[in-house]
Amino acid sequence: MPSDTDKIFANFKEHSVAEFFKKNKQMLGFSGKVRSLTIIVHEYVTNSIDACEEAGILPEITVKVDELDKEGERYRVSVQDNGPGIPKKHIGKALGQMLAGTKFNRYAQQRGQQGIGATGCTMYAQVTTGKPVKFVSEWDGKKLKGEISVDIKTNTPNIQNLVEEDNPDKKHGLFVQGEFGEVKYDRSLGSVFEYIKRTALSNPHATLTLIEPNGEKVQYPRSVEVCPARPKETEPHPLGLAVSDLIDMAHREGPSATLAVFLRERLQRVSDAKVAELAALLNGSNPGLPKIDFKKPARELEWPQAESLIRAFAMVKWIAPESNCLRPIGAEQIQKAMTAILAPDFAAVTERPPKIYRGGIPFLVEAAIAWGGNAGHVDSNSQRGGDIVRYANAAPLLFDVSGCAITKAVKDVEWKRYNIQDFEQAPITVFVNVVSVYVPYTSAGKQALSDEDEVYQEIKYAIMEVARKVQLHVGGIRREHEQGERRKAILRYVQQLSRDLTDLANKGKSEELAKRLTDLIETKYMGQIMEGKNEDGSESSNGNGKKKKVADEEEEEEE
Repeated sequence: MPSDTDKIFANFKEHSVAEFFKKNKQMLGFSGKVRSLTIIVHEYVTNSIDACEEAGILPEITVKVDELDKEGERYRVSVQDNGPGIPKKHIGKALGQMLAGTKFNRYAQQRGQQGIGATGCTMYAQVTTGKPVKFVSEWDGKKLKGEISVDIKTNTPNIQNLVEEDNPDKKHGLFVQGEFGEVKYDRSLGSVFEYIKRTALSNPHATLTLIEPNGEKVQYPRSVEVCPARPKETEPHPLGLAVSDLIDMAHREGPSATLAVFLRERLQRVSDAKVAELAALLNGSNPGLPKIDFKKPARELEWPQAESLIRAFAMVKWIAPESNCLRPIGAEQIQKAMTAILAPDFAAVTERPPKIYRGGIPFLVEAAIAWGGNAGHVDSNSQRGGDIVRYANAAPLLFDVSGCAITKAVKDVEWKRYNIQDFEQAPITVFVNVVSVYVPYTSAGKQALSDEDEVYQEIKYAIMEVARKVQLHVGGIRREHEQGERRKAILRYVQQLSRDLTDLANKGKSEELAKRLTDLIETKYMGQIMEGKNEDGSESSNGNGKKKKVADEEEEEEE
């Protein structure tokens, strides 16, 4: 007779990752009808842009959304790109197998990371409509057509109706088309429409076209004719590594790789001199750190020795992480995109130097602020207010706004210090792009950044830096307004004063005196205001003195 323990574990079974995500599809971002449709487009478009950039191709991507059943909220999504296409041997894993792809183990910047996105869309089509996803892949004079689904039990691709053809015109690209239920199309802030607009803003080298269900065509032509340079693969930086990271890396080494060789070849910025410095720290007279033999095989590294190495890393002065594995959008490109799409009255951009966070992962932050024009969001009363535009590796983050480190950093800035009295009511768009080998997302849905201390602080410092530039512009607008009001008040009495003075003196012409008084006001009094001075010649509160004080305070905070 089975024991109680045997009964408890009678239904103990192993499940595939596909089964897990089928039951927890909200973890992939599929929660809410508008959001689910946007996530589908997001996954296909980011994969297309990544593929085009890998091949050095300027992306041209068309997204078409067709409404199939209004009452059933069922839509067909078609995405066509001009990328390199996917070969036959990889098409199944790329579109129909979870955690399969070229990105997860690469230490280089990419939009996609886990190898889940496109397969997640295939699975979502299955569970909401029961239909597979159609595909057409063209590459190297070949053309492949078929339908794909996911075997949920085994997490393997199931390809049907496969047709191989010659491609004499040597066209290249990938076309995917799927039918999806439990989705909805509109033009809200979390919609496909907004996603395409924001993708164009952060990818000025791409031409993006959206064909909406009503047939309306929205196109964002590229404003930059150069494809970004490909980021290079790199190794982790010693600072920020965890003990488990170091052990996992060391245990993957071959039997002949010593600990010294492992450190030099698998971590960036580690030279022979640095290994010698680490050896001196660990094998010297420091009683707090156990001795380590740097000539023994790396795969024999144990937890206590790894702990000692991590502690020693913190005692050594390191060069900043390499930045060639990161590819920011670039200040000039952001400026062009913001000008083309938002047409602001003023825009400022900054790019921070690379930093690292836990795991030795390099990252950098780009920030920009657009003021006036079409900047800011428009509410139901057609009033513009502060807008936060979030990106990770140039991919828009439209959802999970409140739980994102970018949102927290923007909210924590004291905007009144920059002549912006109420961020929520200002015609302002704050643009933040976090660039990293591994973006610290809060979930597999990749829509918000976790509140890592180093990342949060860099975001805040970048916003503060660019806000100082906006402060000068906003302060100038305010001074011009004040000047105009003062000018009106003073000139209101010029005509009357000139007539009264000429009458009292019984000489001269009032018109000539009025002209002389006007010239005096324009050249002397208003000139002082333009220079940021008071009527007595002292510094105005809007002058450079206050701006310098604010900037100095912020620099001290950052240091």
